[in-house]
Amino acid sequence: MSETIVVTVGLPGSGKSTYLAGLGVTPISSDAIRQLLADDATDQSIHARVFATMRYLLRQRLALRRLTTYMDATHLTPGERAPYIQIARAYGSRVEALFFDVPLGICLARNTARSRVVPPEALMEMSAKLQPPTESEGFDTVIRID
Repeated sequence: MSETIVVTVGLPGSGKSTYLAGLGVTPISSDAIRQLLADDATDQSIHARVFATMRYLLRQRLALRRLTTYMDATHLTPGERAPYIQIARAYGSRVEALFFDVPLGICLARNTARSRVVPPEALMEMSAKLQPPTESEGFDTVIRID
């Protein structure tokens, strides 16, 4: 049986982390890595370091032959998702996208109730940048969650 990498795609407030918690899994989370590295889950100044760490941890799990690894971050563009597809191909793994197709208005409303609020302007910029994942970019499967 082949290992599978599951990449979440969606705006803050779309339910990615909540969904994964409901599955009872421990994802490799950009927020958790920010907290570990900088003692601040909101620190955006270490973006490159955070994602390098996420990819390192993913490679370690694949080397240990863990069956499924969940990558929890917004992953808004094909460029942000491409490293996971490349890693999957290098390890002979499957790669799936979980696309949280939730309207901006709902994400903005949920955002106000979060412990870590994303500035509404930033959320709107992210929404404009969001490109839904497709199998043509290299995913074996794209699952839409709304």
